[in-house]
Amino acid sequence: MDLINLVEQSFSQNKTATYPEFKAGDTITVTYRIKEGDKERLQDFRGVVIQICGATPFTRTFTVRKISGGIGVERIFPYESPFIEKIELNKVGKVRRARIFYLRNLAGKKARIKEAKRKVSAE
Repeated sequence: MDLINLVEQSFSQNKTATYPEFKAGDTITVTYRIKEGDKERLQDFRGVVIQICGATPFTRTFTVRKISGGIGVERIFPYESPFIEKIELNKVGKVRRARIFYLRNLAGKKARIKEAKRKVSAE
């Protein structure tokens, strides 16, 4: 176990990007690099986070679901992936569960997630 922690720490020093705190129900945009042959490009994947798995940052993954052309598309991203350029938090959702798989069975207006009210600091 100590060897695994040592390797994880060496990789953590190389990772300089910090992502915003997000949870299940939040709408995020993940910008990631795609390699096609010898070319590279950036692509955005905007959707709702339906679950976050893993205990440590190196085993943590998050699943994002979006509707594309009337069909639900889910993608699992490793949290410490070198292909992720940035993650933007678009909306903070208000849900009661940590894994919102029930969203798969809903369509249309029923598949909406209420937006959580944010506290605005008066300065």
